[in-house]
Amino acid sequence: MDYVIVGNGVSAIGAIEGIRQHDQDGRILIISDEEVPTYGRPLISYYLSDKIKFDTLPFRPESFYTQNKVEMKLGSRVLSVDTSAKTLMLDSGESVSYDKLLLATGGTPVKPPMPGIDGPGVHNFTTVAHAEALRDLVDRVNKVVVIGAGLIALKAAEGFAEKGVDVTIVVRSRIMRTYFDETAGELIVDHLEKNGIKFMQETGTNAIVRHGDGTIKGVETDRGFVEADVVIVAAGVRPNMGLAAQADIGTNKGIRVNDFMATSDPDVYAAGDVAEAKDLLTGEYTVRPIWPNAYSQGRYAGLNMAGADKPYTGGLSMNSITYYGLATISVGETNLADDAGFETEVFLDRERSVYRKLIFKDDKLAGCILIGDIDGAGFYTSFIKNGFILDDEARKRLAEGDPSPALWPDEFIEAMHNNP
Repeated sequence: MDYVIVGNGVSAIGAIEGIRQHDQDGRILIISDEEVPTYGRPLISYYLSDKIKFDTLPFRPESFYTQNKVEMKLGSRVLSVDTSAKTLMLDSGESVSYDKLLLATGGTPVKPPMPGIDGPGVHNFTTVAHAEALRDLVDRVNKVVVIGAGLIALKAAEGFAEKGVDVTIVVRSRIMRTYFDETAGELIVDHLEKNGIKFMQETGTNAIVRHGDGTIKGVETDRGFVEADVVIVAAGVRPNMGLAAQADIGTNKGIRVNDFMATSDPDVYAAGDVAEAKDLLTGEYTVRPIWPNAYSQGRYAGLNMAGADKPYTGGLSMNSITYYGLATISVGETNLADDAGFETEVFLDRERSVYRKLIFKDDKLAGCILIGDIDGAGFYTSFIKNGFILDDEARKRLAEGDPSPALWPDEFIEAMHNNP
């Protein structure tokens, strides 16, 4: 069996491990347009600020690929997929055949339509190559503007601020609105401002302004002009579905997959930030661009490519990150378009930057936001993920910040003991 994986993010690692769990001998080939094996993308801000070295970035050691008999074509781009002939055409002119194909092509940074965005001095921050380019600049610039509201924007800002650069984040609405409510966002902003990062929230970006020689002068916003030597555009990432569309594989907001991570072509699978896969809580099919889901989807794709016939149980919306020592986490239903049917319990201590918001639906915990004190995060997650029924006492203890495993159902605890 010839397995080919296009992309080299954490989904690829999951797929390798899934394949080898069921098939020890099939040929596995990874094709990636990046020059390096899979690395920890959330770590690139620490690499930018010199907190970690390059050799700490790899997600698995080199021996992992050798032990699992994995071949790699790095720095190679797939131009097209021929599903009838089961071949890929590479930019080198080489044709590669497959029996089972995984598209783990990730996401592409969004490029907002605005004057001045094309040209030198404007950067993205999603790959180690982006971090390398910025490392060459970080000690030579004084002012940086980051355009964006999400995790990538905040981590890019932190990477520069750690090096003493003047950083301003321009946000069209408010930060991290996908995962955090206004109170949580305020606590994060307050904490980052204390560490020197400036924010312009509810601010639109009109243009990137350049000097006569093309170098960056600054950013024109609807609240005035902001000077900058470099601009980081972190305005979101969209699924990289080009190959799927070219091959006439079904797409929507991402590459559509079934419960076995297979696409509309039964020999082509998709996983990670490009896949529109099942959500554990809602049962809907959606794109959840986060690392734990990407790994899990890759693993199930690998298992099923190898014939294991194991359905993916679904991903969980989750975000966990630390900003200058302030730990934050959100899990499950935290960004409600409609509050109907949901109830919330809130604890807030602004002085200590501690916030706990629990979202209940009927007699279950549906989501949580934790800022500052995240010690119980794993236990809260277990209640959300497993859909445990809560009586009044259990709900009271969760609301008081005591999500003890003693509240787990007896049958769940027994099952854990029986299946360690």
